[in-house]
Amino acid sequence: MYTIKVTTTGPEVLFDITGQIVKLIHSNNIESGAVLIYCPHTTAGLTINEGADPDVCHDILAHLQIMVPNSAYFHHVEGNSDAHIKASLLGSSVLVIVKHGQLQLGTWQRIFLGEFDGPRTRTLWVSFLS
Repeated sequence: MYTIKVTTTGPEVLFDITGQIVKLIHSNNIESGAVLIYCPHTTAGLTINEGADPDVCHDILAHLQIMVPNSAYFHHVEGNSDAHIKASLLGSSVLVIVKHGQLQLGTWQRIFLGEFDGPRTRTLWVSFLS
């Protein structure tokens, strides 16, 4: 298992981690199999979506804010309840096939860490499956 650190830049961001995963694949000479990326945090999550147009990330964050506004009433009183829900909507892991040393993502796809309680330094666990 490998660990990568991601320092996010704002309270709510989608942070592209694709390059860090590609570097791990190349530095470990992974030719085929799959890569599992897991986020062990309850206020951050992972997703795969379009990375070519930054407006897509803005739209995702804007609509998550509409769905789960941070001003809503929550039983949890720490002040980050919305972040827990948004992270749950994204999920805690992604699995991507690796073929010929390359991530098998769609043309426009990238892997994103969704930060909902930042800025923070997040840890991601990465494992290669063969």
